[in-house]
Amino acid sequence: MGVDLFSSIIYGFSIALQPSNLLFCFIGVFLGTLVGVLPGIGPVGTIALLLPLTFKLSPVTGIIMLAGIYYGSMYGGSTTSILINIPGETSSVVTCLDGYQMALQGRAGPALGIAAFGSFIAGTIGLVGLVLVANPLADLAVKFGPAEYFSILCLGLLALTFLSQGSVLRGLAMASLGIFLSLMGQDLVTGTIRFSFGVSQLEGGLDLVPVMMGLFGISEVLLNVEKLRDERHIVRTEIKNLLPSKSDWRQSAVPIVRGTLLGFLLGTLPGGGAILASFFSYTMEKKFSKHPETFGQGAIEGVAAPESANNSASSAAFIPLFSLGIPGTMTMAILLGAFIIHGVQPGPLLLAQHPEIFWGTVASMYVGNALLLVLNLPLIGIWVKLLKVPYKTLFPLILFFCLVGAYSASTDTSGVYMMLIFGVIGYVLRKLSYELAPLILAFVLGPMFERNLRQALIISDGSPMVFLTHPISLGALILCLLFLLSAVLPSLKRKREAAMRG
Repeated sequence: MGVDLFSSIIYGFSIALQPSNLLFCFIGVFLGTLVGVLPGIGPVGTIALLLPLTFKLSPVTGIIMLAGIYYGSMYGGSTTSILINIPGETSSVVTCLDGYQMALQGRAGPALGIAAFGSFIAGTIGLVGLVLVANPLADLAVKFGPAEYFSILCLGLLALTFLSQGSVLRGLAMASLGIFLSLMGQDLVTGTIRFSFGVSQLEGGLDLVPVMMGLFGISEVLLNVEKLRDERHIVRTEIKNLLPSKSDWRQSAVPIVRGTLLGFLLGTLPGGGAILASFFSYTMEKKFSKHPETFGQGAIEGVAAPESANNSASSAAFIPLFSLGIPGTMTMAILLGAFIIHGVQPGPLLLAQHPEIFWGTVASMYVGNALLLVLNLPLIGIWVKLLKVPYKTLFPLILFFCLVGAYSASTDTSGVYMMLIFGVIGYVLRKLSYELAPLILAFVLGPMFERNLRQALIISDGSPMVFLTHPISLGALILCLLFLLSAVLPSLKRKREAAMRG
C-alpha cells in the first residue's frame, strides 16, 4: 500500500510538472487569486467563463487549471476582507471581522501573512487527507448500485439546499427547476424529444456552458452595475511585517490546526464546503479562547482559523467528486460539468480508467499551493492597486469574455441568446433572494438522477421498495427525511436560522 501510494504520487508529480501543466496550473492559481482579490464575479463565475478555453486542452490540463482557480480564490479572498472589509469570496466573510480591525490598527501585514501561511499549511494537510481518503472511498463506491447512487444524490442535493442561506422551500423550488431544465431534450431511454416546446434549439437539451455563464457571469455583471456608485475604502496604511512574529505564531498555531481538521471534515460532507467551515471554525476558536472578548477587535486567531478552515475544506471538497462522482458544492458541480464535457466521468472508476487525471490534479494542487504562497506575499502591493480599478472598467471585459465563450461553446448565436436569457433569469432570481446553488447542482446532476432512478426501477421490475431494501440507500433516504422535517418543524427551523446567522 505504502509503496503503491508513493509511486502514484511520484507519477502524479511527473504529470503536474510537465511544462504545459505547470503553466496552466500557474495561470489557474493566478486567476483564482485575482478573482478572489476583485470583489465581484468569484470562482464559480470565473470557472464558468473560462470553461470554453479548456476545450482545446487535454482533460488533465484543463482540470488542473480550473481546480487552480477554485483553491486560488480562497487565498485571494482574504486580501479584500482584510484591506477593505469586503469579502472577495463568501468563505472569507468571517475574515472581515478581525482582519479589517487588524488593518485599522496598522497590522495589515501580519494579518495578510498569517492568512497566507495558514492557507498554505491547511491546503497542504488537506491534500494529504485527500490522497488517503479518496482511494478507499472509491473502492467502497464500486459496490454501489443504482439505488444507492440515487439516494446519495438526493442526500447531497438536499444537504446543499438545507445549508444554503434563505428559505429551504425556495431552495427546493430551485432544485426542482434545475432538474426540470436538465430533462429538456432527448429521453435517455426512449429517445423521444421532451419539454422542447417546439423550439428546435432545445431538442438537444440545454448546453451547460451558456447556462452557467448566464446564471453566474451575466447576472453578476447586472447586479454589480447597480452598485457602480459604491466606493471601496482601502485602508491607508503601510503594509509591512508580512512575516508573522513569534508571538503571532504562538497565538495562531493551534487555531490553524483546529481549523484545518474542522475544514477537512466539513469539506467532505455534501453541502458543507468552505463557507460553513470558516463560520464554524471562527465560532469554535471564540469558544476555546481564554480571551473571547478580543474577537471582533483584531484577534489574529480570528484570521488564522477561518482562513485555514476554508482552504482545507476546498481540498476536501474534491473527495466526493473524485471518489463518488457527486459534487458537494456549486463549484464542484461546475467542475463535474467540465469533466463530462471532456468525456471523463469522475467516480469510483476514475483511478482505474484515468489515473493521470486524479494523480496529476492532486500533485498539481501541491504545486499550486506552493505557487500561491510565492504569489501572495510578494505581490500584495499589486493586489492593492488592482482593488482601485473601478468596476465600470471591468464589466465590459467580463461581458466580452461571456459572449466569446458562449459563441465558442455552441459555434452559433443560439448559445449567445441562451446565455443572455439565463443571465436575465439569474439576475431576477438573485434579486428575489433565490439561491442559485441548488439550481445549478440539480441541473448538473439531473441526468444522473434520472439514469439511476430508472435503472433501479427496471432492475426491481418497477418496485420502489428497492430503495428501502438496500441499507446504504435506506440510510441516505432517512437523512433526506430528517432534512425535510427540519424545514417544517418550528424548533429545528429556528436552530437552522440561528446557525446561518453565525
